[in-house]
Amino acid sequence: MKECWRWFGPDDPVTLSDLPQVGATGIVTALHQIPAGQPWPDTEIAQRKAMIEAAGLRWDVVESVPVSEAIKTQGADLRAHLDAYCDTLRALAAQGINVICYNFMPILDWTRTQTQAPQPHGGTAMLFDLTDFAAFDLFLLQRPGAAEDYDAAVREAAHRRIRDLDDAGRTRLIRTIVAGLPGANDGWTLADVRDRLATYDGIGPDRLRAHLIDFLSEVAPVAQDLGLRLCCHPDDPPFPLLGLPRVMSSTDDYARTLKAVDLPANGATLCTGSLGVAENFDVTDFIQRLGPRIHFAHLRNTTRLPGPDRTRPNFFEAPHLEGDTDMVTAIRLLCEEEAQRRHQGRDDCDIPMRPDHGQELLHDRDTHSLPGYPLIGRMRGLAELRGVMAAVRHAP
Repeated sequence: MKECWRWFGPDDPVTLSDLPQVGATGIVTALHQIPAGQPWPDTEIAQRKAMIEAAGLRWDVVESVPVSEAIKTQGADLRAHLDAYCDTLRALAAQGINVICYNFMPILDWTRTQTQAPQPHGGTAMLFDLTDFAAFDLFLLQRPGAAEDYDAAVREAAHRRIRDLDDAGRTRLIRTIVAGLPGANDGWTLADVRDRLATYDGIGPDRLRAHLIDFLSEVAPVAQDLGLRLCCHPDDPPFPLLGLPRVMSSTDDYARTLKAVDLPANGATLCTGSLGVAENFDVTDFIQRLGPRIHFAHLRNTTRLPGPDRTRPNFFEAPHLEGDTDMVTAIRLLCEEEAQRRHQGRDDCDIPMRPDHGQELLHDRDTHSLPGYPLIGRMRGLAELRGVMAAVRHAP
């Protein structure tokens, strides 16, 4: 597999010059400064690619070309945003960048309630706690109808939790849930979130899935003609929050969407951590059913924790070879998929992967790393994953 590293651009605390010591050779990045719905200029793509190559690295994957809310809800700017998306695909193809990751999560990207939960070894990890989230939803956001999404025990626990939080704790909880990816929603207020939630009135899972298929019906043929590979990231976490629908939370969700737009360019990002939060997720089944359409892999692990609702479990970001997903089996099956592609003569036989997320370890704690993207924690993860890949390659 291609060993890659997510880099958030020139403002990332981890610099390109650090990465030869880390061991990654491919870069996963995006032009985060360009708002969703606007085309990426050729010149800015070329500048970012040149910056990466000057450091002796490759730009292997774009993560992400964001799908705008107008596309997800089929709002007033739908046509313009679809055209802009296709223009961006053409500009990326002209620079030889062929793998484009995206997601179809409504409003918020990945959601956690703590970014630095203490771990027994002295480091920290990101964590999702349903009681904390319910406290935010019920008492800070005060979303209409929120009480219907939680049983009485969760509502009471959330009330106790919010009562025990001081103003700084409440502000920290809001910022953690709303911000998402670095730079994504940093300026949003609770009123902004409420306004965006209102745009999903009347949009349930079936309708949102239809919008996803409509989007892919427009962009996947363009990607196919350009020789690109689109790969949807799963919902994170893989269950509904804030009354919003989720449509890419399981293997069956992926199978349905890939069948609906049955082009090789329409593929999957296998995120073992996001999907692995679901108790019934089977990574073997995912790879055996959908392997030929896996264009990108996020290899990370999560551990479920006891909580008030098994369908929406609490969890934390575990070390890469620990947690609830059998990472050794996942890597072995991905390597088998690569071997099958080589036998078939496919030009995408090396699947790009990256060590997604990581615990903050050692001096990560003192360097203001981006949530989920510390240097040492991810370097440890990449080293562990590389060791598994070497063992698999040398197995009889």
